[in-house]
Amino acid sequence: MRKVSSWGRLNAHPHHVMHLNSPVQAEQIIHDTPTTGIPYGMGRSYGDVCLNPQGTLWMTTGLDHFIAFDHNSGRLVCEAGVLLKDIQRLVIPKGWILPVTPGTQLITVGGAIANDVHGKNHHIHGSFGDHIKQLSIIRTNGEVIECGPEDNPDWFAATVGGLGLTGVITKAEIQLSPVSSPWIDSETIPYTNLDEFFELSDSSEADWDHSVSWVDCISGGGRGLFIRGKHTPKSDKLEPKTSQLTMPITPPFSLVNKLSLRAFNMAYYHLKKCRSTRELIHYEPFFYPLDNLHEWNRMYGPKGFFQYQCVVPRQYGQDAIQSMLKEISASGNGSFLAVLKTFGDRQPLGMLSFPQPGVTLALDFPNKGKDTENLFSRLDAIVTEANGRLYPAKDARMPRELFEAGYPRLSEFIKYRDLGISSSLSRRLIGS
Repeated sequence: MRKVSSWGRLNAHPHHVMHLNSPVQAEQIIHDTPTTGIPYGMGRSYGDVCLNPQGTLWMTTGLDHFIAFDHNSGRLVCEAGVLLKDIQRLVIPKGWILPVTPGTQLITVGGAIANDVHGKNHHIHGSFGDHIKQLSIIRTNGEVIECGPEDNPDWFAATVGGLGLTGVITKAEIQLSPVSSPWIDSETIPYTNLDEFFELSDSSEADWDHSVSWVDCISGGGRGLFIRGKHTPKSDKLEPKTSQLTMPITPPFSLVNKLSLRAFNMAYYHLKKCRSTRELIHYEPFFYPLDNLHEWNRMYGPKGFFQYQCVVPRQYGQDAIQSMLKEISASGNGSFLAVLKTFGDRQPLGMLSFPQPGVTLALDFPNKGKDTENLFSRLDAIVTEANGRLYPAKDARMPRELFEAGYPRLSEFIKYRDLGISSSLSRRLIGS
């Protein structure tokens, strides 16, 4: 038994920890586990999707082997514990890149599939699961299921975005995208309101591969910085020397508070506004700006933090996002890391996949107990009225009725549940 937490550090409960080091050994361990279990990779989920207090965690980072890579077709086969970082560093020098990555590359392939992660290019490449060609999963009854878009497609749709609840993913085949260099042509453009944000987002889709926005959640008016990028041809520019920093301690209180938020957001916006530029930037700082600050989650203090991420349909998006920003500003809560972006007009691949056509807002909030709960209730009401939903990979407190309303394929998904697999999130939102 050992105490384990997720990235939000809201709590740390005892778990039975079992390490999986090969598919054969994993099959035996998963079958023989006497309690319910849940796969656990790098623990970068913010809430309780990867936790199972008093139950078992199957640690998948030992399943970290590359199996095959076709340099001509860009097909990669690897075990589910391989990190996205290791894939990128292997394949980019050879002219290939992961089509979709989230804001950190320090996650496993299995976690990326189970949460069907998205990046800054949903309008072009969809979500991570759209590029998976084959999966192997182990069920707790000993059954091994191979599935893909054309092979057992129902099992595939249940497993992609399935929150780890259909079985333990042990192997995946990924179709990579061609890329000519590790460099991104990036441009940062300030905007003063949501009208300008949507105009920039819409006008960027045709010519830019990636787009995302930092939004000032304290101002309430929707001002922010729009960042877009596209892959460039080969460059002779040397790779940057990055310095690895670490948040050394957990401070006794959150460094994210009313005083620091207002000062940071005002300074950050005006500094970037004055220096808005177009520049050539290496893919790592462009895609993963926080990965060089290890343990950055400690800055929220001993009580930890929540992340709240929603998506609402485009026809309600502007009004809903504006209302949410006003609620956040009025509450005095907020985030340094407030992200606003649009999703493309494509339906989610998995039964429980989060991305859908619309606009998504994601923010971190220090855990302030009842004050935070009250704010979330007001935000939930806006999301519900707009027919939106929350992201389970980021969630630690979503009401069950909001989950059921936001994921209409839940009843279909239940048929593929492995009842030997359970998490805090599944017990809270599904009942087992």
